Amino acid sequence: MIRVFFLIGILLLFSCEDLTPSAPEENELLDGPMEGLTDAENGLFLAGDIAFNDEVFSAGTGLGPLFVATSCGSCHAGDGKGHPFTTLTRFGQTIPNTAPDLSIGGPQLQNRAIPGFEPEIIPAGNPSMQLTPPAVTGLGLLAALTDAQILTNADPADLDGNGISGVPNYITPPSYFVPLPLHQPVAGQYIGRFGKKAAAIDLLQQTVNAYNQDMGVTSTFEPLDTSSGLTTDPEVSDQTINEVVFYLRTLKAPIQRNPDDAQIINGNTVFNSIECGLCHTPEWTTSTSDIAALSNRTFYPYTDLLLHDMGPDLDDGVTEGGAETFEWKTPALWGLGLSPDSQGGQFFLMHDGRARSIEEAILMHGGEAENSRNLYQQLADSDKQDLIKFLESL
Repeated sequence: MIRVFFLIGILLLFSCEDLTPSAPEENELLDGPMEGLTDAENGLFLAGDIAFNDEVFSAGTGLGPLFVATSCGSCHAGDGKGHPFTTLTRFGQTIPNTAPDLSIGGPQLQNRAIPGFEPEIIPAGNPSMQLTPPAVTGLGLLAALTDAQILTNADPADLDGNGISGVPNYITPPSYFVPLPLHQPVAGQYIGRFGKKAAAIDLLQQTVNAYNQDMGVTSTFEPLDTSSGLTTDPEVSDQTINEVVFYLRTLKAPIQRNPDDAQIINGNTVFNSIECGLCHTPEWTTSTSDIAALSNRTFYPYTDLLLHDMGPDLDDGVTEGGAETFEWKTPALWGLGLSPDSQGGQFFLMHDGRARSIEEAILMHGGEAENSRNLYQQLADSDKQDLIKFLESL
């Protein structure tokens, strides 16, 4: 009898193991803190994580009255990319270095409203651009680069003759902006790093704008109500804003998967051979930061943080800051292969999600990227497959 019970116990044990899903590998997840944070910093990270992913606003807690989303996490599920349902719409600025036309509701369309209010519509005849929310991991490393580092890749006049003329988007800072030693002002403006057209200088500006424009939530940093244009009491505290900024600064960088795979190694070689790395700069190293875990870190985002002419097919007729309507910031490629995890099981790539695969995205590249696109089309099928596998590993 004892033997029977022993055998039953063994069977139950292994049955439970079969039924219990294994935890995902760290390189299959975008969320999580970077290594090297102190206990106090991990506490700040957790508080920011809760505010970013768990706090859902309602009319009673400051939502709206006009808004796009009810939480940060609803646009960045698992800290990943958004999908067509969470796409944002910007309008009201068609000429670089001009202010958006606030009289028509710009710069962002608030297409939802609490009861008793009507959502916005874009006035007839005004062009607009759709922007799919990006993944938010690793942003603190990009924020820790110096302006001087970014400018090393800028070549507005294409003096080296390689067809690539990346330029920074110089942004007039908001009143609450406090420059760090890494910032380098030019005529009172600073290099933008965040957003599809690099219209936000730092993660505080990006966060404040998201609360205000996406959720209609005011703060001491941005007290204007998006529907009335009047100053209101803050609906989110400075503490919460700062905790979310710390969370975004200390989210880990995406981890490449299977880097020793032969096809992935060849795909990396192909990536460089068709000159994708001229804009998607693979490697950077940070300087000293106020957060020790961000200091002197080498990382691999595959972006130069500069604006590039992407051709007429990607010109939506709307811009931000000093960018031309046909210019877009080079998007970071890290985490690309995990995009379907937050996009309903498929890819929605390019600035507005119009590309349904990595290959479609490559073939939509024009302007300064036209040469790389043409070189891709001339590749052998096996090299194309290896390139895609490499990009999916990032």
